[in-house]
Amino acid sequence: MTDQLRLMAVHAHPDDESSKGAATMAKYVSEGVDVLVVTCTGGERGSILNPKLQGDTYIEEHIHEVRKKEMDEAREILGVRQEWLGFVDSGLPEGDPLPPLPEGCFALEDVDKAAGELVKQIRTFRPQVITTYDENGGYPHPDHIMTHKISMVAFEGADDTEKYPESEFGPAYRPLKLYYNQGFNRPRTMALHQAMLDHGLESPYGEWLKRWEEFGQRERTLTTHIPCADFYEIRDKALIAHATQIDPDGGWFRVPMEIQRKVWPTEEYELAKSRVDTAIPEDDLFAGIRDNA
Repeated sequence: MTDQLRLMAVHAHPDDESSKGAATMAKYVSEGVDVLVVTCTGGERGSILNPKLQGDTYIEEHIHEVRKKEMDEAREILGVRQEWLGFVDSGLPEGDPLPPLPEGCFALEDVDKAAGELVKQIRTFRPQVITTYDENGGYPHPDHIMTHKISMVAFEGADDTEKYPESEFGPAYRPLKLYYNQGFNRPRTMALHQAMLDHGLESPYGEWLKRWEEFGQRERTLTTHIPCADFYEIRDKALIAHATQIDPDGGWFRVPMEIQRKVWPTEEYELAKSRVDTAIPEDDLFAGIRDNA
């Protein structure tokens, strides 16, 4: 049955797939589910965040090739397939006022046209389930917000042959469920933060919780909790493969694995669209689909 189950994870940049839902994907791969990561941009404008690699001239001059190689390594670790949509990273604008986005970048593309590239991937791969970002992008990076926009249009447009003709975009297909990644949710953050303090350890989440208060971010509806603690090491290994983006000695890895597994053994999602009946809360992205696969 599982050879009929297909999961597509739509992400903005290489490394996003390893920091958002990676343990979930590895779990489903282990069960024989076909998993495809679609990466919208090449991450060309991403800063080199690992201090150990900052100042490396080769990396700075060949960041696109370096990040592609990192993605290849992470893909192998997770056991997933991966496709590029081919859009150009928009970068993260900084300053007050914010500078304009660079010409030709992903976030300035026509939404319906850009969604057409994702429609092609959906019609080719034919996933029952798609994961993406919420309307805030998970965090307000212009590429994350654009990823949300094209995912929503493509989910509806995959079987719309007037908007996306089969002659150009492939045979129509109707995906069944769409989820927002919500792994960085407040209940999880608070639970891990308190667990670190209870163990007499310094928590990496203090500033996160302060920012939640400052920005008044609304609580999301966590509909789906995927048990995947057995795959946290694979998740971390894939994340570390993105060496330009992740410091292996940084905050991502400060919570001991035994605490993570005990305190928060799941990854969370928000069910945004469903064309099948399902009961909330769920513990399976394929709830309502699996029995009819």
